[in-house]
Amino acid sequence: MLDNRIRYLERIVLGRETTDGVGVRLTRVLTRELQARLDPFLMLDAFRTARAEDYQGGFPDHPHRGFETVTYMIAGQMRHHDSGGNQGLIGPGGAQWMVAGSGLIHSEFPEQSQGLMEGFQLWLNLPAKDKMISPAYRDIPAEAIPQCVLGNGVMLRVIAGECAGVQGAVRRPVTEPLLVDVHLPAGAALNLPLPVGFNAFLYVYRGELVMAGGVVPDRAMGILSNEGGTLEVVAPQGARAIVVAARPLGEPIAQHGPFVMNTPQQIEEALADYRAGEFDGARVGAL
Repeated sequence: MLDNRIRYLERIVLGRETTDGVGVRLTRVLTRELQARLDPFLMLDAFRTARAEDYQGGFPDHPHRGFETVTYMIAGQMRHHDSGGNQGLIGPGGAQWMVAGSGLIHSEFPEQSQGLMEGFQLWLNLPAKDKMISPAYRDIPAEAIPQCVLGNGVMLRVIAGECAGVQGAVRRPVTEPLLVDVHLPAGAALNLPLPVGFNAFLYVYRGELVMAGGVVPDRAMGILSNEGGTLEVVAPQGARAIVVAARPLGEPIAQHGPFVMNTPQQIEEALADYRAGEFDGARVGAL
């Protein structure tokens, strides 16, 4: 179903500075308070620093169950290891898609001791029926992410979903997420169809974007209204942003740190399974 109405800017979110892992400094943009509004998205962390002490500690072994994680790098390199024996290096412009499913343990460490480290990690909920599926993992190098350049010089890198007739590197069932990295030269406008009924937001990581309802500045999220099916933005001085959308699940969320289920009882079961070592040596397949 097509809807040519323009989605307006509903709210700007600046996020909050925090640390995670071993002292890794980041901005938590999508917090628990926004999970219901931006269902099925659970979290968005943005990181951008050239201070090695802000990222060197990395993220030692930690568990996940019940959702998917998406890491997208703008600059720098991160090494992944998981309890299934997989490992991979995510470099500039590359991504990693991991389905935690029934549970796994993984780690993420920077593979550099100096220079800029920049990127995002997005958590995407799994529907109740899929929370206990087998874990899966995929590295997506920069050259494997389809991209296109529009007539006005706007470049789209389609990590997930379909955009401007370009099939992304990843397609996922049920929530059908769309994740696009958008590069706009100075003065360029973008008119981008978004699936009707999908919750959507954008995060500007360079410059600023002007749209109906206001201006989204650098290092800020703009939550898009649910009315309409078209995103229309202008970049007066040039800008870069990720555009994110997905079909909401409308299911209850029970969360305890890295476990996201539907009921408190399921959380207790996840904790018990982890303590019993059932995540150790998990078979992690290919996505």
